[in-house]
Amino acid sequence: MATVKVIEGRHKRIEKGHPWVYKTEIAQIEGEAAGGDIVDVVDFRGRFLGRGYLNTRSMLTVRIMTHKKDELICEQTIRERLRRAWSYRQRIFSNPAPHACRVVFGEADLLPGLIVDKFHDHLVIQTLALGIALWQEVIVDELIALIKPAAIYERNDQRVRELEGLEQKKGPLYGDVRNPVIIQENEVKVYVDIITGQKTGYFLDQQENRKALKPYVSGAKVLDCFCHTGSFALHAAQYGAREVEAIDISSEALATAQKNADLNGFTNITFREANVFDELRSKTEQKELYDVVILDPPAFTKSKSAQGGAVRGYKEINLRGMKLLPPGGILMTNSCSYYMPEELFLEVIQEAAHDLKRKVRLIEIRRQAKDHPMLLGYPESYYLKCAIIEVL
Repeated sequence: MATVKVIEGRHKRIEKGHPWVYKTEIAQIEGEAAGGDIVDVVDFRGRFLGRGYLNTRSMLTVRIMTHKKDELICEQTIRERLRRAWSYRQRIFSNPAPHACRVVFGEADLLPGLIVDKFHDHLVIQTLALGIALWQEVIVDELIALIKPAAIYERNDQRVRELEGLEQKKGPLYGDVRNPVIIQENEVKVYVDIITGQKTGYFLDQQENRKALKPYVSGAKVLDCFCHTGSFALHAAQYGAREVEAIDISSEALATAQKNADLNGFTNITFREANVFDELRSKTEQKELYDVVILDPPAFTKSKSAQGGAVRGYKEINLRGMKLLPPGGILMTNSCSYYMPEELFLEVIQEAAHDLKRKVRLIEIRRQAKDHPMLLGYPESYYLKCAIIEVL
């Protein structure tokens, strides 16, 4: 087994449990190792830090799978970790076989680079790193035995695979794939396009936050911004909203959103194609008012260097969202970027309120659903922030 030695002073993060070793942290690689091979990681003194798979083509050169010196990484390890991941999901859901959930959340399930989502009786899989891609046949075999899906579909059409030296591809891996798949999320039915939808087909990480709308929307006039396929709007209608207006820039997403509304028999949702920033500006100029405003934008930043622009974007939409609310109105505002940490996100919201000369009361700060667990020592696993705020 080859050994990766870390530069002096760069070992502490890894020592505390972080699963990545960056190329810029490596002093040398001792021994021969091909891409995807298991290697030991040691500090500058030669003390063991972890063991994981290597890819010298990637900036994330080693993805650590264990920090235990006596634990080997083999087929049995992969199978056992899949079983533990599924057991955890069964434990956190009241139904022992959740209808829709994330089955594997990469590093947080000690399977770096692997994503598995369950949509009713279909599984969608992504192997986003070379080291885990080499185990794909084993992973599929274990998932069939463990969950007994009707079909498994791979969505390895993500650009990150190219950074790993892997081709982009998608297609069926097992069974007869049907598309779209209908899932039950909370009390709402949703179409999931597993072939062409975003990521694996649907954003399951907001499942619990959508349910958290329930106390605030009964009889309310609701504005859902960046609605995508309508999940928040659907939940607002389900929980008794008087009327819901949902806005997104994607005509394809809105077409699916309308189908979702029809599937549930909702007739009080209006979907509109528009640029949300422009619409918020127009609505504030026209002094429109809503009881509840939902902001769930895509990530405004995917790097530390772009944080400044993201701060300005989040401030603008939150300021304009607040302008549309009377005293006592509810703002549910989200950020799905790791590079917008919780403290900064709340600071941006406060600054927007200050500029409006309004007070805001934080009712609740929420995170991603429990099937997207956060691994302490790996802050990148905490990316989604959901603030429920009363504007006074």
